[in-house]
Amino acid sequence: MSEVTHRLLTGRQHPQQAYRSLLGIFRLGKSYSEPRLEAACRRALAYETLSYRSLESILKNGMESRPLPGEDKEPPPVQHRNIRGADYFQLREERPC
Repeated sequence: MSEVTHRLLTGRQHPQQAYRSLLGIFRLGKSYSEPRLEAACRRALAYETLSYRSLESILKNGMESRPLPGEDKEPPPVQHRNIRGADYFQLREERPC
């Protein structure tokens, strides 16, 4: 939340222009829980969408609980010397029977 606050205040020519957005964002913490608001802020930072409307949309749609891009839950493929690679499966010239 502090990073969102910092970016909103420093992203405007006059920091006072960000006050209304920040008040609305802080109010979202009362409508939704603080942990959900923190998760929504992390998602908004990842997508560079730092506005009241984007945070509200994230919270309304429950997007804060979904994994962010790059946070795949699947482990990387197994690397082992016995695993055949793509070269093994290249099309071979068919021979007549």
